[in-house]
Amino acid sequence: MAASVQVLAFDIFGTVVDWHGSIQREVQALYPAVDGDAFARAWRAGYKPAMARVMSGELGWTLIDDLHRMILDQILPDFGLDHLGEAERRHLNRVWHRLDAWPDSVQGLTRLKRRYTICTLSNGNIGLLTHMAKRAGLPWDCVLSAEVFRAYKPAPETYLGVARVFDLAPAQVMLVAAHHDDLAGARACGLRTAYIERPLEFGAGHPKDVAPRQGNDLHCSSIGQLADVLGC
Repeated sequence: MAASVQVLAFDIFGTVVDWHGSIQREVQALYPAVDGDAFARAWRAGYKPAMARVMSGELGWTLIDDLHRMILDQILPDFGLDHLGEAERRHLNRVWHRLDAWPDSVQGLTRLKRRYTICTLSNGNIGLLTHMAKRAGLPWDCVLSAEVFRAYKPAPETYLGVARVFDLAPAQVMLVAAHHDDLAGARACGLRTAYIERPLEFGAGHPKDVAPRQGNDLHCSSIGQLADVLGC
């Protein structure tokens, strides 16, 4: 299996970077009276419904930056922040560009990069992913996004699009993600899959079930362990 795979495509939010902890820390630093944990989870909760509006055709193609801003404007009154002006809202919305990597991500990716082409496959837009990589030191060979394919995961166009970009068969691409629905979408398109455990994705107070499930080629506790398994 490992010998046939040439490209490792990584989900980003939750898999490579800690969106919850990063947002919680920044919100609590900027607005100490706000429950940063609840704020982060409320913001993320609007993510799939917003994307569904795009995929159903209710909204035209919309970048994740703009969807994040729509959700942000909706939840600010719930946290007593509806008084924020445009500059403050814009700065807060770009927290998604400033997410911190999980502690194992940079070193693990650097090891994997020696043997494989590593790229993003995220619903985040290209500008967001590029700014994030620059800040966090994520060593991507290529930044691929739903923006490239004008479709959000789990649409088949995203997974098959990676194979087309690199002129590979789908089985020569492995999706690496901490989300079973994402991995199921990739498997349905013929990609290999590796699950990464991120039990604290939603914060220490809301641990995820990371027990192995059938279907994935690999199940690893970290990106570092993935590098171990793949001999990097």
